[in-house]
Amino acid sequence: MRLTVFTPTYNRRELLARAYASLTRQTVRDFEWLIVDDGSSDGTDDEVKKWIDEGLVRIRYHYRENGGKMRAHNTGVAMARTELFVCLDSDDYFTDTAVEELLGAYDRAVSERTSGLPVGGVVAHKGCTSEKLLGKDDFPVSGLSTLFNLYLKGFSGETTLMYCTDFLRRFPFPEIEGEKYVPEDYIYDKIDKVCTLAVLPRIVTVCEIVGGGYTESVRKLKRENVNAFYLFYEQRAFITPPGLLKLKYLGRYVIYARRSKRPVFSGSRLGIPAILAGCVYGGFLLLANKE
Repeated sequence: MRLTVFTPTYNRRELLARAYASLTRQTVRDFEWLIVDDGSSDGTDDEVKKWIDEGLVRIRYHYRENGGKMRAHNTGVAMARTELFVCLDSDDYFTDTAVEELLGAYDRAVSERTSGLPVGGVVAHKGCTSEKLLGKDDFPVSGLSTLFNLYLKGFSGETTLMYCTDFLRRFPFPEIEGEKYVPEDYIYDKIDKVCTLAVLPRIVTVCEIVGGGYTESVRKLKRENVNAFYLFYEQRAFITPPGLLKLKYLGRYVIYARRSKRPVFSGSRLGIPAILAGCVYGGFLLLANKE
C-alpha cells in the first residue's frame, strides 16, 4: 500500500457512510483507510465494524478520548504505515478517480524533478456538491509550487493535500493544554520550507458544508484557541513579504498576543517597526469588529 486515507471523526456516523461509499468506488485501491475516532458516542464504532467485515476497503479504526482534530491528526500520522498520507474529512468524499489522480500526479512530478526541493506531495482542488470550486480562483501556477506561494499569487480556494508521511512526522501539530484546534496552515507553512508540491488542477474531494463543522465556527475557534492563533499569526507575519497582507497578519498577531497574555515585544522576530504597524492595524480591526 502506498497511501493512507486518514479520516478524523467525531459523532459523524451518518456522514462517514458517504466517505466510505466513495472509497469503495476508487479506480485504484492502493490505499488504507485509517479512521481516528475522537471520542464519538453515536455508534461510529459499530458502523465501521460492519464495513471492515464487508472487506471492500482496507480499514483500520482507532478510538481515542476527545482531544480535537489536530491531536487526532497527530495520532493518524503516527499510526500511518504508508509512504503517502491524505486527509479526507468526515463530511467530505472522494471523486471516483481521486486516489488514481493523486498518486499519478505525485509519480509524474517525482520522475521529472531534477533539482531544487524534493517533491513532498500533491495539492489538488476541493469542490462542493454543485461541482464548483470552494473559493474564487483556480490555481495561479502549474507544475510545482509551495502551498503558501499559491495563496501569495492570489489563490483563495479550498485544497486537497497529499503529503509524504515523513514530512508530516517531522512537523506535528502543537498540542496546547486547554485548546483543541491549530490552524492547519501553521504546519503546512513549515513543510513548505523543505519540499514542494505537484499542482493538480482537478477536483478530487467533494465537500458539503454541514452545521457544527469547523468552516462555520471560525470566530468560536479563535476565542477558544488563542494560543494556537497567536503562533499562526506570528509565523505568517514573519514569512509574508512586505505589503497589505503582511500588515493584516501583523495586526492579528498583536491582537492574539494580547488575548493569549503574551508580551507583544518580548522575544519577537518581527522587529519594533513592524509590531508598531501591527498595533495600529490591530486597533483598526478591533474597532471595525473584524476580529
